[in-house]
Amino acid sequence: MRYRGLHYQLKPSEQGKLVFVVRGRVFDVAVDIHRGSPHFGRWVAAELGPGEALWIPPGFAHGFQTLEETHFLYLVTKEYDPQRDRCIKWDDPTIAVRRPAPDKAILSQKNKNCPRWQADNNFEYPV
Repeated sequence: MRYRGLHYQLKPSEQGKLVFVVRGRVFDVAVDIHRGSPHFGRWVAAELGPGEALWIPPGFAHGFQTLEETHFLYLVTKEYDPQRDRCIKWDDPTIAVRRPAPDKAILSQKNKNCPRWQADNNFEYPV
């Protein structure tokens, strides 16, 4: 099972993401990172199958876990900006996402190196 850390981009390169499963199944997670939000640091998750999509607005960290062989499509509102790219470790205990089968995690080197929750962002509430 492929895991991805919780990724986001700082303003002015913040991204909204529409994620879409073409084939397979994905456990998809979004975390509110708006400072001052009553939901700051809380997560929501959905299991997506073929033909299903989820909108992740700017100001939310986004991660996923594949549950089987998957083709996953991202549509983003702004281009990738490596200087403003940030991530949070997939299994950060402060956020405590309850993922299926965490003992089977397969991570890229980039996702292995994501730091723990540090709230390094420039998103404020209200939006």
